[in-house]
Amino acid sequence: MKVLVVGANGTTGKQVVENVANSKQHEAYAMIRDEKQADALKKLGANVVLADLEQDVSDALRGMDAVIFAAGSGGHTGDKKTIAVDQNGAKNIIDEAKNQGVKRFVMLSSMGTDAPEQGPEGLQLYLRAKAIADEYLKQSNLQYTIVRPGTLSNDQATGKIDINNDIEDKSQTIPRADVATVLVECLNEEATIGKTFEMLAGETEIEQAIKFTH
Repeated sequence: MKVLVVGANGTTGKQVVENVANSKQHEAYAMIRDEKQADALKKLGANVVLADLEQDVSDALRGMDAVIFAAGSGGHTGDKKTIAVDQNGAKNIIDEAKNQGVKRFVMLSSMGTDAPEQGPEGLQLYLRAKAIADEYLKQSNLQYTIVRPGTLSNDQATGKIDINNDIEDKSQTIPRADVATVLVECLNEEATIGKTFEMLAGETEIEQAIKFTH
C-alpha cells in the first residue's frame, strides 16, 4: 500500500516512516511542511510530499491507500496550535482521505482521551482535541484504527505491549519505537479495523496483542 505518514518529521513520526519504508508490503510517503526536512526523510527510504495539514492537503492524499496520522502539538505549543493541529488538522486529513477514496486510516491518539476532564490540567485541552478528532474519524466510514498509548519514552523497543484490560498500571510508559511498530502493524492486521485501544509496554508480542484474541 502507498502509506502517507502525517507528522512525518516528529520524533515518533520519523520512526513510523522508517518502519513503513522497511516493510515489504508498503511504500512510505512522508508529509512535511518544510522542504529542509526532506533529505533526512528520504534517507529513511520515504518519498516526500510537501503539504501543511492546516491548509489544502488534496495533492498529498491523491493516490494513497492508507494514512497514518502521527502529528501532534504535544499539548505544549499553546491552545491555538493544539486545536489547529490535533483537532482541525486531523479533521482536514480525514475529510480529504474520504474525498480521495483512501480506505485505511490509523490514528495516533493518546491514553486519557476518553475522559479529558480527568487528565492533568495542562493536557486537558490537548486530550479534548484528540477526543474530538477520534470521534470524527469513527463517524467517517473510513476503515479506522485508533491507537492510544500512554506516556511515550525514548527507551529501546521491546516488541511487547499490553492493551486495554491487560493494562494494570496506567502510570507506566511505552517506547516510541514500539508505538511506531504498532501503527504500521495495524495496517497489516484486519482485526484492528474499527478498533480503539489503549496500550503500554507489556508482556505480549505486538503482532499477537493486536489480533484481539483474548
